[in-house]
Amino acid sequence: MRSRTVIRTIAVAASVAGLAGGTVAIASAHDHATRSARSWPQRLIDRSPDLVQPETLTVDRSIGERRAARQVHLAQQLYTFWNTGQQKYLDAAVSPRFKDNTLPTGRPQGPAGPIFASANFRTAVPDLTCELSDVLVTGDKITARLVFRGHFTGTFNGVRGKGQSVDFNAIDIQHVGTDKIIEDWHIEDNQTLMSQLGIGALG
Repeated sequence: MRSRTVIRTIAVAASVAGLAGGTVAIASAHDHATRSARSWPQRLIDRSPDLVQPETLTVDRSIGERRAARQVHLAQQLYTFWNTGQQKYLDAAVSPRFKDNTLPTGRPQGPAGPIFASANFRTAVPDLTCELSDVLVTGDKITARLVFRGHFTGTFNGVRGKGQSVDFNAIDIQHVGTDKIIEDWHIEDNQTLMSQLGIGALG
């Protein structure tokens, strides 16, 4: 039920973009895999093998192909960081003045926050991956639905994992400045995560 709600959120956001006056282009990697000529949204994706690939991409055509491609690339770099834990991808995606507008307790502000969060969570789930399930590009905003997966083989809040599977969703909204991401808002399905870790819901 929670996954359906998340998917509906992306669908509604795409509809709002269309109603706001922009022509929305939607492309699914699976739908177009067998086509020899890529559609306009598919041409925006950087196919470099080291970068995560969006499963579905929705783009407001009114912002232009060059700007759209730059924002899709920023999303790929940012979520490759979450997929690998390698800081070089984060540095390429976010501004030094980056601000987290939904900063969790105990996490430092600025680019140090994602670095801290990634390293901390990977002590619990060393094989953590980040699937870029949906990307919505409208104006200077990138909205993404993510699926994090892995196995709880490390330690989290003093609890030692027993190899439990981890599989939970998150939604991000990234605000793009002149050349990089300057701020974001995010929400994670922490109730599902804590249940999977066997720790219980966060207080």
